[in-house]
Amino acid sequence: MSHRNASNTTLGDFLRACRSRVNPGDVGLPDDGRHRRVPGLRREELAQLANVSVDYVVRLEQGRTAHVSTAVLESLARALRLRPDERDYLLRVAVSGVEPQPPAPTRIRPETQTLLNGFQEFPALLLSHRLDVLGWNPLGAALLTDFAAVPEPERNLVRMAFLDPAFRELYVDWRHVARECVAYLRMGAARDPEDTRLKALVEELSTADADFRRWWSDHRVRTRASGRKSFRHPVAGAMTLDFQSLVVGDDPGQTVFVYTAQPDTPAYEALRFLATWSASPAAVRP
Repeated sequence: MSHRNASNTTLGDFLRACRSRVNPGDVGLPDDGRHRRVPGLRREELAQLANVSVDYVVRLEQGRTAHVSTAVLESLARALRLRPDERDYLLRVAVSGVEPQPPAPTRIRPETQTLLNGFQEFPALLLSHRLDVLGWNPLGAALLTDFAAVPEPERNLVRMAFLDPAFRELYVDWRHVARECVAYLRMGAARDPEDTRLKALVEELSTADADFRRWWSDHRVRTRASGRKSFRHPVAGAMTLDFQSLVVGDDPGQTVFVYTAQPDTPAYEALRFLATWSASPAAVRP
């Protein structure tokens, strides 16, 4: 199997970024005593590890290779020690002129909203591949923001993380969260490289925020699988919550994102307090 790659600058940029992050000693290469002008592997070292020619690595990084075999991509992934999600991204972006993806649904199905509402003890959101917030339950709004009050075109977690000061203040380690958001967004971009709304979002944030612009150029990718986030909530106080994402039905473009806490922990009690507070008529959303 081969992947068509006509002037694919994304593939080249990703390979160069990954190459720069590999310590030669970590992949068994001896120190040859030569000064390295830039960090990471040299092209000839990547070629040696992946068992391809240096010229081929150059052509890949310049987007000048018409067809890239799966075997070569797998060899590059091993040489660069890519995680499974990074490998998947590599295979996706190796395809240029890719068949258009079916448009991702931008509305929440009634049965999915019922599912979100069923998470009564935990905040839950429905996210698109762009991290648009398509749906939420009451506790999700209480934890993060009153999404109903946010204009629909601006209802995007990445956009809010960078452009909404109150949203930014919710996170104890905003920089870590924001960098992860950028990595999630770049992973989403591989699903449909011609997504005009995603392109517009990247352009808006690149213009508005230097951190976003720098992190987007880093070409780090990550899937929204699971992890942990620490909040400083203006009503419920400090809490550290686990999160995990669940694919909705047969649509990989939509995921349910759920924050949880173990029973009998301070975070669980904070969520219980937040649920009680948000159900009161006098509650004012953060």
